[in-house]
Amino acid sequence: MPLEINEIQIGFSQKKKKTMSHIKVYVHYVWSTKNRIPFLNDAIRNKVFKHIRENAETKNIYIDFINGYTDHVHCLVSLNDDLSIGKIAQLIKGESSFWINKNKLTPQKFAWQDEYLAIGIGDDKLSIVREYIAKQEEHHKKITFAKEYEKFIKRYGFDIVKK
Repeated sequence: MPLEINEIQIGFSQKKKKTMSHIKVYVHYVWSTKNRIPFLNDAIRNKVFKHIRENAETKNIYIDFINGYTDHVHCLVSLNDDLSIGKIAQLIKGESSFWINKNKLTPQKFAWQDEYLAIGIGDDKLSIVREYIAKQEEHHKKITFAKEYEKFIKRYGFDIVKK
């Protein structure tokens, strides 16, 4: 017995039903201003971080936590199913650099360093990383970003990868 058109259409629409991906992968990004120039002073730092968060949202990038200090940014991002780690860094850094220059927030041309760190964070470490990011100003009264960066490179084995 042949199927009626309605039965065919119903069967077809059920087969085309899109399933939703469930992704829970957090990445801790760290990047600095070009040549580590301390452009992110108290007057602009929070404006820049607020803009980065708002702009990321328009690009379907979820920033869980963002903070930093005068010469760098820490950003905890929840990955989605359509952007790579590199693309997220490119979108955030490129647009924010453009925005800072367009709004003349710094006395000279602003740029981010090309390189960045990206470290996967497990559920059991999320609260520790959030707290670490939140306390950047206090943290950098004791240690420079250059020293912090070296510690990240060693702790996560990046020095081995680059050889």
